[in-house]
Amino acid sequence: MGAVTNADYSDMQGLLRFGYGKLTAACFLLLRIDDAAAAARWLAQAPVTSAEIQTPLPEQALQLAFTALGLRKLGVGDAILNGFSIEFLAGMVGDANRSRRLGDEGANSPERWVWGTDALLPDMVAMIYATPERFSGWRDDLQAEMVGSGFVLLVCLPTSDMDGVEPFGFVDGVSSPTIDWERQRDPSGDKLTYENVAMLGEFVLGYPNEYGRYTTRPVVADAAADLPDAEDASGMKDVGRNGTYVVMRQLDQDVRGLWRYLNDQAGGDVAQSEKLAEQLVGRKMTGDPLPPLLAEEINGVGPDPIDIRQNRFTFDADPHGLVCPLGAHVRRANPRNVDLPVGTSSGLIDRLVHILALNRFEDEDAPRDIVASTRFHRLVRRGREYGPEITAEQRLEPTPPDEGATGLNFICLNANIGRQFEFIQSAWVASSKFDGLDGESDPLLGNREPVAGCPANGFTLPSPDGVRRQIKDVPRFITVRGGAYFFMPGLRALRYLAHAARA
Repeated sequence: MGAVTNADYSDMQGLLRFGYGKLTAACFLLLRIDDAAAAARWLAQAPVTSAEIQTPLPEQALQLAFTALGLRKLGVGDAILNGFSIEFLAGMVGDANRSRRLGDEGANSPERWVWGTDALLPDMVAMIYATPERFSGWRDDLQAEMVGSGFVLLVCLPTSDMDGVEPFGFVDGVSSPTIDWERQRDPSGDKLTYENVAMLGEFVLGYPNEYGRYTTRPVVADAAADLPDAEDASGMKDVGRNGTYVVMRQLDQDVRGLWRYLNDQAGGDVAQSEKLAEQLVGRKMTGDPLPPLLAEEINGVGPDPIDIRQNRFTFDADPHGLVCPLGAHVRRANPRNVDLPVGTSSGLIDRLVHILALNRFEDEDAPRDIVASTRFHRLVRRGREYGPEITAEQRLEPTPPDEGATGLNFICLNANIGRQFEFIQSAWVASSKFDGLDGESDPLLGNREPVAGCPANGFTLPSPDGVRRQIKDVPRFITVRGGAYFFMPGLRALRYLAHAARA
């Protein structure tokens, strides 16, 4: 076991720590490697921005990440590649079972994608951020450098600055786990209260995760390598440490389709259509949560009232979804639950009753232990919107013939693709069965494809009188246009991998 050290910001790419929200102009260049030697020379000196705090704040930033195919093209050998996760090595496409689990069927099928498959599967993504004044020149210079250094541009994914509001019209980016950068969190034992703080190793490789263990990643017995020491393998150098896996998905959003559907359901009542939209999402359009906050959730959590109101809440005060429906998007993406059902005491007998599901015959008001613990399935989101902004006044108007697609370049960071992104996407978002519900998938992200004859196009709205109202024939509002899994290395690992032919 190596020495336990603090997080090394100087060796991390900045996206792990920052969303670059002040750098409102951005694009993502999807690239192919045609000349590995020339590409490696450029990568060895690429101006990648670290996670260190800069004063004054930077006006531009560059982040780089690679697909498994890209690492192979660079000459990375099997001894290193085999240390990466199975999901990363397999990729997002090519496995029908994975596509089915992720909801990539029907209109979302990879065969319909505009990038991410076959000849349009990138080897590398260059994520370019800047202030509006610096963006064009920074992007053009970097693109020219890369194209002149063995890379071929496949696709450029542009972004839009919608001032913190996602295309459907909701304030976005208000909820994200707090990463334990100081390494103070103790993950041992069952957690009986929801905590927004997550272990560093949930998002950064080479550090302990919520199980108190180190996620598998490549390490090498190369004492001369300029790499961090592996904390969990004495004498080994850590290729994965300070890196992470990046999930990218391009999601077209049918903004007009959503609001026309809501308008029809509400009989043209604007206030009712907005209320229904908020129930589908699980938040108000301002970003505030629907469920009421409990006093103990507010006390002592910090001076920022916006943070308290928009992120520091649970669903404990609304267990039956009478305010925020059980199938709402925010509940599926983050159930905000704990390891054992609410009300479980620390006593051994009570804990065994819940663990062994001996309480399944209790009355229906008893908490149900049917959703996996949230703390093992968290993501850090770093996405950016794209396309024209559609205002509230334009939502019900006819679609202009020259209007381009609007949507989200979804980006998330996680140390375990299978346990984090794929679990959330398959078990909570795409699944037609969630938290006791049946026949409905995520009201925003669901593809509405039936599973083995089971429809997935409903949405349940409970009411205090116990009579559930189910909306029928909810259409698809989001279409996947591309996607891939990438590895974002630490800066020392980036230089090491750029010279991988020696491995």
